[in-house]
Amino acid sequence: MELQRPNRFKSGVFISFSGNCKAALMFYQRCFGGIVQFEEFEEDLGVYLETPVIIGSLISERIILFGSDLIHDEGRKVGNHLSIFLPCKNVEERTTVLNLLTPYEKCLADQDYPEQRLVEVTDFYNVSWVLGL
Repeated sequence: MELQRPNRFKSGVFISFSGNCKAALMFYQRCFGGIVQFEEFEEDLGVYLETPVIIGSLISERIILFGSDLIHDEGRKVGNHLSIFLPCKNVEERTTVLNLLTPYEKCLADQDYPEQRLVEVTDFYNVSWVLGL
């Protein structure tokens, strides 16, 4: 099932939960209300107790949260698990946003990531962004 997302170019906070995304977003739902949705792997990956969440969302009147059980290559550390999430309607839109956010010499071509649902980029000001499809 594809996640229902807010209108394009609405941002939310993206949090890497490293194994407890579903429980965390359901907790936040009890705190803030709203609708929680999850997109999970179809098979067990073995390193997680439960089927990992690729991307989950909580959309309420007060807050928009996105999260995942997938973590950075260097692991989850204080400070690297929060990013601004921006849903993009297609690969072309995501490429445009990538090119706007990244320094010219580090400009990313989305053709390197066409099948990836989430692409992370750090902007000119060292802010982490996760761009999703």
